[in-house]
Amino acid sequence: MIITTTTWPGPNVVQPGIERPTAMRLAATEYQRVTAAVDALQSEDWSLPTDCTVWDVRQLVAHIVGQTNLFSTPFEGARQMRAAEARQRLGPDELRAELHRVGPRGAKGRRRVPGFVRRRRLPGAEVVNGVPEKWSIGYLTDVILTRDPWMHRLDLARATGRAPVLTADHDGVIVADVVAEWARRHGQPYRLVLTGPAGGSWSSGTGGAEIVMDAADFCRVVSGRPGPDGDQPTGLLATQVPF
Repeated sequence: MIITTTTWPGPNVVQPGIERPTAMRLAATEYQRVTAAVDALQSEDWSLPTDCTVWDVRQLVAHIVGQTNLFSTPFEGARQMRAAEARQRLGPDELRAELHRVGPRGAKGRRRVPGFVRRRRLPGAEVVNGVPEKWSIGYLTDVILTRDPWMHRLDLARATGRAPVLTADHDGVIVADVVAEWARRHGQPYRLVLTGPAGGSWSSGTGGAEIVMDAADFCRVVSGRPGPDGDQPTGLLATQVPF
């Protein structure tokens, strides 16, 4: 996959950069894959530390369950905020069962969010790369709520030492969207080659930085997580993308 990107246009409200049908297909598949990853956890895995340093595996899965349930019904968001503390006390079997229950509901609920709602602005501001910015509801429902379980699926894989399931038709599309947004945000010439099943080649302009690395590692770095060598990212890799 070769995609040439343009610079970030600096909109007042960040909108999704991926078509709605594709976004909803990715959402449904990702909920299936993260549920399968949780099903594969062994009893000894649940207390392992993760790269989300305030959470062990069990707490990370509790977060995944809550985020999955966020848009499962029109009123679920407010209830989930109240239920977050109680969910952190659930055991492995309860969390597995809840994820099986809310995964399909979460995907269906996100599909039902109408366009006029998705175009609205979320309250407050998110700070990305040190700059406050406004997000649309659609950016949350179509993009962030898929990137979040996808990245946490990588977190689970790293915590347990198991390779994540990665394919071009699913993970490769998520990675391509991350790359496109990363390129818009930094606005500099570059050439990027990402390896692995979810990888590809992207470029913009001439004379820019050349980066070659694993696709999953790239996404982890631009999410703000440590890279494979544990060093702080520099150059264009220091440009963060929200997950």
